Amino acid sequence: MALDEELAAKLPRFRAEAMIAFVAEVLAAEGFRPADARRVGELMVEADLTGADSHGIFRLPQYVRRLRAGGSNPRPDIAVRRLAPAVAMVEGDNGFGHLVMSKAAETAIDLARENGIAWVGARRSNHAGAGAVHACLPLAAGMIGIYTVVASANHMAVWGGADSLLGTNPFAIAIPMGDADPVVFDMATTVVSYGTVKGHALLGTPMPEGWMIDATTGEPLTDPKRSAEGILLPIGGYKGSGLALMLGLLAGPLNRAAFGKDVVDFNADDRTVAETGHVLIALDVARFLDPAAFQAEVARHLADMRASARLPGVERIRLPGEMRATRRRDRAVYGVPLPPQLMAQLDRLAAETGVVALGQRRGAVMELTVVP
Repeated sequence: MALDEELAAKLPRFRAEAMIAFVAEVLAAEGFRPADARRVGELMVEADLTGADSHGIFRLPQYVRRLRAGGSNPRPDIAVRRLAPAVAMVEGDNGFGHLVMSKAAETAIDLARENGIAWVGARRSNHAGAGAVHACLPLAAGMIGIYTVVASANHMAVWGGADSLLGTNPFAIAIPMGDADPVVFDMATTVVSYGTVKGHALLGTPMPEGWMIDATTGEPLTDPKRSAEGILLPIGGYKGSGLALMLGLLAGPLNRAAFGKDVVDFNADDRTVAETGHVLIALDVARFLDPAAFQAEVARHLADMRASARLPGVERIRLPGEMRATRRRDRAVYGVPLPPQLMAQLDRLAAETGVVALGQRRGAVMELTVVP
């Protein structure tokens, strides 16, 4: 979920570096190694920079709550098992998903350099934030990244069912484009992510019809604070439900990770180990053709699509990753907008951990007048 643009324009904005430092200090106070705390901060705030507001620093209070309850491990010994020339498994030791996926990306890039392709599974992990952040990690090596995960709670039923046995199970693909913006597609297999529902609950705004239905009556459910009574609707009817099932089988049972009834609802249960499974695939473009030629060909096709005829009422055709890149440029310069409801939670965390509150850090708050 990205914040509504009109709302975002009215909110105070914070420098990304100050946010990263804040996350890192809070996690260090909770027992993290300093380097691990910093890495989680970087990946968490990357979600905020790119507009995935419900998957960035928004999640920090929940992550800390699980840490304190013993649901996740602040000092994991993350290990890699090489299973075949292009296949590996990352054993997460119940660490934060951001750390597990950081190791998975390093492994995938190394294997793809050797073999042209890498399939890296991960198990004994946790929620990792925004899928696109991890799909984009191989971009720095000129590689295509593909990511999926068994979501950290079940909020969808199999098509025609009423029991929540499937997660939002996101799917993300990132294609490198040299100095130009990458092509990035990131989607939940439900109409919206559950993080978006949580965002509406935090801000006290109703959900539109078509996102969620009451699991008992099948009627539309629009009160986000009643989300425990409902199920999220899949994209495309039975197709979205089937896609969530197939992606879940790849990231869950194939990795000997949780799936279906075994998934722990990390929103409601802070103590039980989640056993989250992920998949990261890296493809070395240079093994297929010259990367510059590939990028030129992709750019040609994208230009054709942008210039194609538009339906009535459509001002411009937007392609995957465009708004993400625009938001990142804007927020890197003008800061990340954070609502007061979230700032109140972060202030409580600062007081509990003894770190300087985000809003009190020198240079952290940016002037609203600089926002275009």
